[in-house]
Amino acid sequence: MKMCKGNFKVNRKELVVTMALILAGVAVKAQDGNAGINAATTQVKSYFSSGTSLMYAIGAIVGLIGAVKVYNKWNHGEPDTGRVAAAWFGSCIFLVIVATVLQSFFGV
Repeated sequence: MKMCKGNFKVNRKELVVTMALILAGVAVKAQDGNAGINAATTQVKSYFSSGTSLMYAIGAIVGLIGAVKVYNKWNHGEPDTGRVAAAWFGSCIFLVIVATVLQSFFGV
């Protein structure tokens, strides 16, 4: 099998025509959008609490890994320990805040 190497150029007109045909095909197949949207909303809401718990668990794991890395840097006397600690702590706080804000924003 021969592999092509090089730059691929996309013809803008062909891309627009292809996208129009795809959208037309989707429009023909679509029947009741409201039922699909309501089903998707219900399904996403049912998974949201599990996703929030997963975000908290990931935050805890990131916190533990960060604590070990900061501890190792501190014991070795590296000068950038404070910067690394702030970065790891900030990432944990970010995960917790994102999960909480999303939960509040969407009212789930």
